[in-house]
Amino acid sequence: VMVWLRRCTHYLFIVVVAVNSTLLTINAGDYIFYTDWAWTSFTVFSISQTLMLAVGATYYLTFTGVPGTATYYGLIMTVYTWVAKGAWFALGYPYDFIVTPIWLPSAMLLDLAYWATKRNKHSLILFGGVLVGMSLPLFNMVNLITVADPLETAFKYPRPTLPPYMTPIEPQVGKFYNSPVALGAGAGAVLSVTFTALGCKLNTWTYRWMA
Repeated sequence: VMVWLRRCTHYLFIVVVAVNSTLLTINAGDYIFYTDWAWTSFTVFSISQTLMLAVGATYYLTFTGVPGTATYYGLIMTVYTWVAKGAWFALGYPYDFIVTPIWLPSAMLLDLAYWATKRNKHSLILFGGVLVGMSLPLFNMVNLITVADPLETAFKYPRPTLPPYMTPIEPQVGKFYNSPVALGAGAGAVLSVTFTALGCKLNTWTYRWMA
């Protein structure tokens, strides 16, 4: 009975974590909508994406103990986001303007860190966390620059209304403006170690709750 309960809880948690991760990052690929403040958005969204990927993938990975499951988790998030971004397409935005955040390569690095250190949890937190944090902004910038004529398209189509706290005061003068990838990767390299540790801790709590 306990094995059955553990498995059911495990799959329930994975669905809940993956769905919530996707919901929290659903607009994280739409930096280009915020044309005046795009690079600041890119930096902030990079950190939020790193959080959701690192916590969920690490939780899943350490729960199963099988290298490869972090990548599988990244794939789940990606597919969910593809479906959600279909809403932009349905609203009339061109397909090559819809940016879906890239999580898979970073998730693969997390798996690699776990496998290469022979399932050492502390190495996973330190090495895997740094790799995820540094790689995610880089992959997403490569993803972003493939969008055709982003500025032209952004001004051609209406942008979503910005909430008050994101409304630019003086466009294009944020301190994040100069190097969004470096800032995102620098912050991510530090913060994602904590995020990865949280994923491991969630796994521990789950086991104790089910024991």
